[in-house]
Amino acid sequence: MAKKTVATLDPAGKAVLVRVDFNVPQDDSGAITDDRRIRMALPTIRSIVDRGGRAILMSHLGRPAGKGHEPAYSLAPVARRLAELLGRPVPLAADTGGPDSVAKAASLPAGGVLVLENVRFNKGEKKGDDAAYVAGLASLADAYVNDAFGTCHRTEASMHAVPVAMKALGKAAVVGFLVEKEVKYLADAIARPKRPFVAILGGKKVSDKIAVIENLLTICDRVLIGGAMAYTFSLAQGGRTGTSLVEPDKVDLAKELIARGGDKLVLPVDTHCADAFSAAATKRIVEAGAIPDGFEGLDIGPATAAAYAAIIRSAGTVVWNGPMGVFEMPPFDAGTKAVADAVAEATGRGAVTIIGGGDSAAAVEQLGYADRVSHVSTGGGASLEMLEGKAFDTVAVLDDA
Repeated sequence: MAKKTVATLDPAGKAVLVRVDFNVPQDDSGAITDDRRIRMALPTIRSIVDRGGRAILMSHLGRPAGKGHEPAYSLAPVARRLAELLGRPVPLAADTGGPDSVAKAASLPAGGVLVLENVRFNKGEKKGDDAAYVAGLASLADAYVNDAFGTCHRTEASMHAVPVAMKALGKAAVVGFLVEKEVKYLADAIARPKRPFVAILGGKKVSDKIAVIENLLTICDRVLIGGAMAYTFSLAQGGRTGTSLVEPDKVDLAKELIARGGDKLVLPVDTHCADAFSAAATKRIVEAGAIPDGFEGLDIGPATAAAYAAIIRSAGTVVWNGPMGVFEMPPFDAGTKAVADAVAEATGRGAVTIIGGGDSAAAVEQLGYADRVSHVSTGGGASLEMLEGKAFDTVAVLDDA
């Protein structure tokens, strides 16, 4: 990626508008349950403020309707947590590019940090076609930084129209350290993998990952399939899937992928199933495609876990997107845990291992493996689009190195 980065900016005495991804999970009380996305943005923020700049941060949180302020989606808890992490005050503007943002940005001292309220409170954010909204944001700062990898696949106003507008005014538009790192890891994995190159794909639906599977089959040595999507492949092979989550309308597609993948596409040989979605349910280990009536597949079986682990341990590059089963509910976390352990072991042997965001990232965090892999992505959807081979307009629009 030949793009200028935040390291090339001279932020001293300047305001820098930074699009971050602070879309963090919260519990019913509004408390943040996982602040990893906030922590991942700290290097870029500190680079700006430690060199005398003023960092003005904007992000979305959740899916508000774009009809104004919704308290449940306020970035106030994020601003408080960021203040704790930085050890300095972090005020929250009540709007996004409006009068309160302008006033607070103007009074922000050198080394100060300001968080704007949720960009998706504005109806122009999703479509990117509200000229006044875009102009308001573009006027707040002297430079723009994209450090929101989790939203790089979406050409929303704060991701695309705002840097376009700022560049038209002669202002710099660059990538932050997180986006630089994310794109480099994923782009290098696809373009220059250390072999054997193994991809692990899980999750609920084949339809969510059709393009990813198709692209990875052209560049990987092995593609391992787990999660509920495996049951649609079982159905395509004439197997029994009980009450498991399947996509009957994707059976023909699954047949095509099996034929196209040949030995590269590796499917489960056994399944851990139960007669209810509960840790206390009656459980069985059965051959893949032999799930009894009234039983639901909830994890790959031990034979599959062992076979997958052996393939992973010998890999030179591993990309993992999607858990192998219901990792939040033991004992159906066993398959995901076995895969995570093998990925960690491969890392220790020198493999480049990338966890592709979303539920995979949550799984390695929960299971305690996040520090034993090369990189844990902050963006599930963005990671998937990169694995499909897509480029991001939101990155392409930034200044070339």
